[in-house]
Amino acid sequence: MIKILISDDHQMFIDGLKSILNFSEEIEVVGQAMSGKEVLSFCETKEVDIVIMDINMPEMDGIETTKKLILTHPKVKILGLSMHNDRSFISDMLKAGAHGYILKNTGAQDLLAAIKSLHQGENYLGDEVKQTLLNSFIKNTFKQQISEKLSEREFEVLESIASGLTTNEIADKLFISKNTVETHRKNLLYKLGAKNTAELIKNAYKKRLIQ
Repeated sequence: MIKILISDDHQMFIDGLKSILNFSEEIEVVGQAMSGKEVLSFCETKEVDIVIMDINMPEMDGIETTKKLILTHPKVKILGLSMHNDRSFISDMLKAGAHGYILKNTGAQDLLAAIKSLHQGENYLGDEVKQTLLNSFIKNTFKQQISEKLSEREFEVLESIASGLTTNEIADKLFISKNTVETHRKNLLYKLGAKNTAELIKNAYKKRLIQ
């Protein structure tokens, strides 16, 4: 039997998970916790194979709880279960030591598949989570490619344009001629696929070349 501890600060959600997991003959829900501290306390006294860990919890969130649990109980597997389909949350949870991450809108079959994968020593990411990480990777790769195409001076001109400076003001600020500023502006428009200054700034923010 795979011994499961459910950790979430909403009793209704815990009850829903229990009703799903109780249908499996391979799984036993051995307890529940509504805070990070309760998770740590429970694992000190009871045998647990997998903790289904929510991120948003009182006293100690799921990320911090995961960090501590990995240190004190390295054999326990942690499955992040959250409403947050955001790269930063996913990344922080995995860096903390979680072995898997799925969303709260995941179907019963995916939940059971995640549990079985972790119990077999594998990692597991839900399909939507994989897509989020892939999209983030593609965006960052594209940003890096664009960044590598821009010279240091072009970055300076781009930041100045985004700050609202005129061609004359940029020339004075960077100690270059107005013609040189216009040349950099034309190069930036081409490299960022923009037709005008407004679109240039919009694309630069979109590609996170400027903040």
